[in-house]
This record gives sequence, structure tokens and C-alpha cells, in this order.
Amino acid sequence: MSTMERLRIQRLREDATLPVYATEGAAGLDLSAALDAPLELRPGDVVRVPTGLAIALPPGHEGQVRPRSGLAARHGITVLNAPGTIDEDYRGELQVILVHHGREPHVIRHGDRIAQLVVAPVTRVAIDVVDALDATARGEGGFGSTGLGRR
Repeated sequence: MSTMERLRIQRLREDATLPVYATEGAAGLDLSAALDAPLELRPGDVVRVPTGLAIALPPGHEGQVRPRSGLAARHGITVLNAPGTIDEDYRGELQVILVHHGREPHVIRHGDRIAQLVVAPVTRVAIDVVDALDATARGEGGFGSTGLGRR
């Protein structure tokens, strides 16, 4: 049996919605908007939406802010820098950068679920500068070099 990591959360405003797993098997915690007034997103808009929360991630972990599939599929709204990374030592307010790729305006209200937070382990590495790298079958093949229809 594994031990569960702990995510410490500070409410920066009393009415901020705490993150929750929507189902027993959900990978991400739902993040909700903390707004004083409804926020209208028009097609093409890029906005930072506050959550009213600050967190302390477990040592050796990061927070990955990811889009909510329903918001993306129904309204064309997604996380601009998906996944956004929250570093273990960040203590400021969690904000979600949303972009509206849809065709119709959409209103976000206080408490609306806007993204999900996946807490994941991080491997830190030491840097070794070398004169050459080991050879691989792929070599220097770049974007699309392993896909179907390669010529």
C-alpha cells in the first residue's frame, strides 16, 4: 500500500473553491475560478483567471495545469500553455491562462471549473557536457521523423 502525498492549500479568499477529484479514478483535481464578477471571453481572448488559492506542493513534485476536456470540446476554451507548470517552491496565487478558440463568447462565473491540476513527481538532473552523444536509430531525425508516411 502506498502512502498518499499531501497538498497544502491556502485560501486567499474565503469563497475560493477547493480543488477536488471529480471521480475516484480522476488524475487531476478540478480548479475553479475565483471571480468578483462574471468574465466574458470573446473569441481570441487570452485571460488569466484567478483561483483564490495558493499551494505548497510535496517535495520533488510539480503541478501541471491542464485543460478541461468539456470546456475545450464544447466552447473551444483551453489552457494556453498546456500543461502549465507550477514549481514546488511557488507560493503565489494559482492563476490559469485561458485562450478562447471558439466562435461564440463564453462567460466564466465564480466557482466554474476552468482547468485541472495534476500533481506529478519530477526528476532533477545534473548536467554533463560531452563531446559527442551516443548513436541511436533515430539519430537527428526531427519533427515528424518517426510518423507514418515517412519518405
